[in-house]
Amino acid sequence: MISPETALLLARSQFAFTIGFHIVLAALTMGLALWLMLLEGLWLWRRQRVYLNLYQYWCKVFALNVAVGVVTGVLMEFQFGANWGELSSRAGAVIGPLMYMEVLVAFFLEAGFMGVVLFGMGKVRPWVHFLATCVVAAGSLFSAFWILAANSWMQTPAGLSSGPDGRFQPVDWWAVIFNPSFPFRLTHMSIAALLSTACLVAAVGGWHLLKRPDEPGARRMFSWGLWLLLVLAPVQAVVGDLHGENTRDHQPVKLAAMEGSWNPPPPGEGEPLRLFAIPDMQARRNHAEVAIPSAGSLYLRHNLTGVIHSLNQYPPDELPWVPGVFFAFRAMVGLGFLMMFAGVAGLVVRLRGRLWDARWLQRGMVAMAPAGLIAMLAGWVVTETGRQPWTIYGLLLTRDSASPVAPSLVLGSFGAIVAVYLLVFGLGLWFMLRLLARPPGEAGPDANPAVAAQTGRGIAPQSLRERADD
Repeated sequence: MISPETALLLARSQFAFTIGFHIVLAALTMGLALWLMLLEGLWLWRRQRVYLNLYQYWCKVFALNVAVGVVTGVLMEFQFGANWGELSSRAGAVIGPLMYMEVLVAFFLEAGFMGVVLFGMGKVRPWVHFLATCVVAAGSLFSAFWILAANSWMQTPAGLSSGPDGRFQPVDWWAVIFNPSFPFRLTHMSIAALLSTACLVAAVGGWHLLKRPDEPGARRMFSWGLWLLLVLAPVQAVVGDLHGENTRDHQPVKLAAMEGSWNPPPPGEGEPLRLFAIPDMQARRNHAEVAIPSAGSLYLRHNLTGVIHSLNQYPPDELPWVPGVFFAFRAMVGLGFLMMFAGVAGLVVRLRGRLWDARWLQRGMVAMAPAGLIAMLAGWVVTETGRQPWTIYGLLLTRDSASPVAPSLVLGSFGAIVAVYLLVFGLGLWFMLRLLARPPGEAGPDANPAVAAQTGRGIAPQSLRERADD
């Protein structure tokens, strides 16, 4: 016999499982769409065949990613409607229109031009095809806009009123959409998607360079991936710091869990930087703590004596699962520094003229292929686990958001969703690895005269060494 508490845990686990798989695909859709836009723009500008090869190469991966994402997205909506009916009943007037806008403005826009992107090359004018690629990229950004507006509203609710029946009604849509955490969350997530794509692109380039050091497409992928890491990783650190300040002001318990801060520091001292600890929810303290005194205040308060709220200032039933938030935050930050190091290392070997000879860096980037996605998932663990026990922060508890369904139904649907997800995701990953294992220039555009003629001036010849340092 499954208890109601276990049923709630199963419903939460089911949501975590479905969103964890789907967010990977959504982030890659956003990042790959922008990557395709860059490649096609470079192709039309420089008329170099390598960019057309890369565009066609990654277009297949993008199409596969979207196809798998549609399947996982449908099942995610099913479990949301089945397990979280009370949340829909109480907050549907706010969340429903935001989801409607995501479908109307973003998904239809993206899907409507997908056919032109996949099948229109050589059949429409070059600028029309490029416009379609840009529209698909914009659609992915619009999708992130509306999804993150809804999620951010649940984190920092604003612009609403509550009626006598307990249902939330929007009174100011501007405040609902642009709630206090939305700008930081949207920027942070968008850069995370780009970093995930940059790691994947650099890893694929590094993989092919290890086998074919003179492959021009591999050189472009490796070079561009490292450039993106060099530029975006420091920007993400700045955005993350601003996002942390917003969390400090609006969700202080989450920040305390991220830092593992159970008690305030002694008077006159700042918040320590805990490099490692084992949080104990029962004893309400840390074990095996390794910390640098007062160093945490530098990024939490931008001084050496500032403090934050501590976990012991709150009752136990208002605390999130501290170990999960604590370790996920460190995984996210650690991988962020690793990506920053990779970008700097790429710049150093590039300036020394040894970018194509640095096989250690190529192997390192292959190993870092999933680094951006893992960091993004760790950040979502921090975000979603850190707001517990609330579904809508400060207004609606998670236990009051679940549907009154039989626990056996939750368990059965969870098993079915796991089976379908693993099958679809596993097949998609297998096909993607097969696509990426082929060199990008293996089936070039010369086989398609219509594509070759689309540039208007033809495709410029290109040697293996031509502008190899792009």
